[in-house]
Amino acid sequence: MTDADYWTISEGWLSGARKVASPNFNDRPEQETPKLIVVHNISLPPGEFGGRHIEALFTNTLNPSLHPYFENIVHLRVSAHFLLNRLGEILQFVATSDRAWHAGESHWCGRDNCNDFSIGIELEGTDDEAYTEVQYAQLRKLINALRCYHPSLVHGDIVGHCDIAPGRKTDPGACFDWQRLAEFTSSD
Repeated sequence: MTDADYWTISEGWLSGARKVASPNFNDRPEQETPKLIVVHNISLPPGEFGGRHIEALFTNTLNPSLHPYFENIVHLRVSAHFLLNRLGEILQFVATSDRAWHAGESHWCGRDNCNDFSIGIELEGTDDEAYTEVQYAQLRKLINALRCYHPSLVHGDIVGHCDIAPGRKTDPGACFDWQRLAEFTSSD
């Protein structure tokens, strides 16, 4: 691995990401640090890739007249820390020291409210379509940077949204290659 395989984080913001600040965040509970990485997927409209609809959703600027599906979600106030699009671009919406609104009602290892202690990473994708090579490569680099900046994540779990909200959520879906992610993250 070379230095080019690593990014840095300063004041909670990743050097390799395009910053798109979301208003949908708040402070973590006092003395709380990230201990969990939650992998999600999202596509807007469902099953379609590209464009800036996800960005608009996370910044409360989604135009409901652009697609019938948007009328059902325009009221949502959600965010994630990061979005990795299909081409590998990383967008950051919330500083890692803050609490993004990605997990909703959730539970992990005896704790509720996973947003309090997690970093949310959205992959542009669907449950039933393979993710891109560059998304896996960028995810590895992002996890490396997060673990360097937040030592509390070094031995923390990496889970899917489906793991912290079973029965309610299915992402990142059956096409997400957990073995591949484990190989990436265990060899670093």
